[in-house]
Amino acid sequence: MLRTHHCAELSKADIGKTVTLCGWVDARRDHGGLLFIDLRDRWGKTQMVFDPTKAKAVHDAANKLRSEYVISVTGQVAARPQGTVNKKIPTGEIELIVSELKLLSESETPPFEILDQMEVSEEIRLRYRFLDIRRHTMMNRLLTRSKITTTVRQYLDGQQFAEIETPYLTKSTPEGARDFLVPSRLTPGTFYALPQSPQLFKQMLMVSGVDRYFQIARCFRDEDLRADRQLEHTQIDIEMSFITEEDIHTLIEGMMAVIFRDVMDQSLNTPFQRLTYADAMNQYGSDKPDLRFGLPLKELTEIFRVTQFKVFQANIASGGVVKGLKVGGKIFSRKELDDFTQVAKDFGAKGLVWLKVKSIASSELESPIAKFLSPDEIKGLIKALELKDGDTAFLVSDEWETTCVVLGELRCRLAKELKLINHESFCFLWIVDFPLLEWNPDEKRWQAKHHPFTSPKEADMTSLRDKPAQARARAYDLVLNGTEIGGGSIRIHSQKVQQEMFKVLGISDEEVQSRFGFFLRALQYGAPPHGGIALGLDRLTAMLLRLESIREVIAFPKTQKGTCLLSEAPSSVADKQLKELHIRIKT
Repeated sequence: MLRTHHCAELSKADIGKTVTLCGWVDARRDHGGLLFIDLRDRWGKTQMVFDPTKAKAVHDAANKLRSEYVISVTGQVAARPQGTVNKKIPTGEIELIVSELKLLSESETPPFEILDQMEVSEEIRLRYRFLDIRRHTMMNRLLTRSKITTTVRQYLDGQQFAEIETPYLTKSTPEGARDFLVPSRLTPGTFYALPQSPQLFKQMLMVSGVDRYFQIARCFRDEDLRADRQLEHTQIDIEMSFITEEDIHTLIEGMMAVIFRDVMDQSLNTPFQRLTYADAMNQYGSDKPDLRFGLPLKELTEIFRVTQFKVFQANIASGGVVKGLKVGGKIFSRKELDDFTQVAKDFGAKGLVWLKVKSIASSELESPIAKFLSPDEIKGLIKALELKDGDTAFLVSDEWETTCVVLGELRCRLAKELKLINHESFCFLWIVDFPLLEWNPDEKRWQAKHHPFTSPKEADMTSLRDKPAQARARAYDLVLNGTEIGGGSIRIHSQKVQQEMFKVLGISDEEVQSRFGFFLRALQYGAPPHGGIALGLDRLTAMLLRLESIREVIAFPKTQKGTCLLSEAPSSVADKQLKELHIRIKT
């Protein structure tokens, strides 16, 4: 080793020792002869002292050092003089009196200072990511991610899971996002696909008798990007045999508790709260609700069943609903109310009704629709929303899903503006009993809400064909602070049920064989009941560190346009490479 210690390791216990450190030149201070330089490595910083009265040649050489030069220093550990102790860093009580200096590598002037807090564009940070990662803020994010993966591996190993890799070059089975295709040189005109997930392979591992599988799996999806989405991402992929939903929930709750204990040094209460999909939508307007604050939605349809307000009347007559939420004791300006109305329209509503309570005693409301409301309707609203003087209520009427989603978005907007969110808390919950299918109006067919290998609930098997909209899935999502961080299901293990599912989805026998024949063949040879879950490692890490973008926890991420500013990918390739692949680019 070129060094005896790292730059955060030395303490008062080492005073008098001769040691060797290596790292990058950080800050430097010239105090009239004495030269102080902070040496930085992955672990931290150590202050070095170059004294011309003790080693003039070394001092003169140190004067030529510049920011980000890589050096090796040898010297004696000494206590810092009284009044110069820095309690903010682990090595703040000592300094190194340098007697030997070796220049290992020079550096050009970096495009930005290597500081934890700095004002520099993300574009520059990504272009010079190798410098950005030298910042302890960024380094610690990657180390936290590493610790999470290590903790996950140790936990699952203790639960008798086997870590098994599945192929990156596989068959295109488009379902959801677009596949990344890889042309085959050995079989001209054919293509591999990069996996969107290891779904079919991990199910076949259950057929193989592996029983408990996991993988820190790379997944690829050719989709539009945003803060929590990348073309390539990593998931903690898990599958188990002979289990029920409860086994998955217990396993993952235990894993999260260990992550919080070992990585975050926090305790986590288990079991997590559970909500059905229907209850989550009805009460919070979202299938991934944030429960760090209140503002629940209330059902108001029956109150307006015979209303004279034409908008509500027409919506209810056509099968729609009326829902609302209240904000206690907050007076909103007309501009704020207009802004909230625009939010409702942006998410699909035709409008937003607001009501201000002036007097509960006299049932006096201020609202554009107040004159259309009967005394019974006003009393019903006051009771249902538990209104008090000074409260404001927001109502939406539309078809059920639009009504829920619009009020759900408004609920989150209100929570942010009113500062109702406790940003220090972590609120986990399971969402269960999802719809098995959803209608695709463009293709005029049913499609899987989760994926086509998700098992229907046993009680809903008979309605799978007759009433597909009512069939519920044995699927579950893990939600943290309003963000889905994982999802999974109990799978279909019966070939007959799987073929029935394909029929409901409108996939022909020929297409089934072409896309999934290899998987169906596996189901013919004794498939055990099984299920699993996939957790987004990038998203989980970002949320634990309270970061908005998953790019902050990925070493070399892509931009929102899907480019790598560091390597300048994607890029053109040589004509020779294209010719070998039998590809010609049309201009």
